[in-house]
Amino acid sequence: MNNRKLRYGLIGAGSNAERKHLNNYMNLPNIELVSICDVNIENANRLADKYKIEKVYSNYKDMLNAEDLDLVSVCTPNYLHAEISIYALLKGVNVHCEKPLAVNAIESKRIVEAKNKSGKKVMLGLNNRFTNEAVYLKKYIDGGYLGEIYQAKAGWIRRSGIPGRGTWFTNKDYAGGGVMIDLGVHYLDLAMYLMGMPEPSYVTGATYNNFDQTTTRNRNGYKGNPNGIFDVEDSAMGFIGLKNGATVNFEFSWASNIEKDKQYVEILGTKGGVSLINGELKIHSELLDTCVDISPILNPNIKLMNEFEHFTNSILSGSTLIAPAEDGVYTMNIIDHFYQAASKNEPVFFEKDKNNILRLSSSF
Repeated sequence: MNNRKLRYGLIGAGSNAERKHLNNYMNLPNIELVSICDVNIENANRLADKYKIEKVYSNYKDMLNAEDLDLVSVCTPNYLHAEISIYALLKGVNVHCEKPLAVNAIESKRIVEAKNKSGKKVMLGLNNRFTNEAVYLKKYIDGGYLGEIYQAKAGWIRRSGIPGRGTWFTNKDYAGGGVMIDLGVHYLDLAMYLMGMPEPSYVTGATYNNFDQTTTRNRNGYKGNPNGIFDVEDSAMGFIGLKNGATVNFEFSWASNIEKDKQYVEILGTKGGVSLINGELKIHSELLDTCVDISPILNPNIKLMNEFEHFTNSILSGSTLIAPAEDGVYTMNIIDHFYQAASKNEPVFFEKDKNNILRLSSSF
């Protein structure tokens, strides 16, 4: 075991940065909390005081130029992900970037190019890949227990879950999109990851702005600005056709007139199916000529995979990442195509350019 301590810096001092990144990295024996940065220096100072972080900055370039860091978390609005990640990589710093990797596939690809040039690592903050249920499902599916997969469904629909009207989440210039980039990137990614990141053939779908004028359907704790910008979709529904003949249905919403919230992935194969609905894992199959439903009992006290320990160990040992930057390019490429299809109201096909990168092509 490598006992060298990695010098860590946090860029972005919001609630997710504290709740997720600081609260996890601070508990790792191979991590030294060195510095924190936020344009809102009061937020940065507050977290620095709370977590006993000595160095505080209001400019990420100043921090990366001054401190000899091994890794940083990038927990800023989406439009800054590429700019900051690339700068950090070219300074020789590994990057743990919150999802999405960037606001589109082109910027995401620039991050991968900078990563390759620097020889450093970039991991996406795809926490749903690291749950016990997802780890178990990945092993189960990779073991061939579903047979040939022919359909998947994924969704995250909220009754009242707008992340604050007028915040950066509802501003396309800052977020790159709405619910598809915010929630869709989680469960669409999980479905495609469990299926082995299959190559898409085409995508179609629609976006809606049904609640862009309301102030009553915000997520708890997200007040926002009732007079602020809301120029992104609050609902997105679509369909992906895959090169291997399988299909993927998806639905995502910040607000909808439903009975209760639902987060889910369902994958169907010729030998069996699996479902993960609101955290409840089930296997659907057939035994002795009888349909059966199996509920695996996973020990909640045993964490099979920890996102932060995994990234730290990967930096120290050179092991392969579970959520590499390349997967962020893959997902953002699908999302880019989806937005094109929704705006044109017709399917959009995927083609590859000379660099073997999927790109937009003509529709039906």
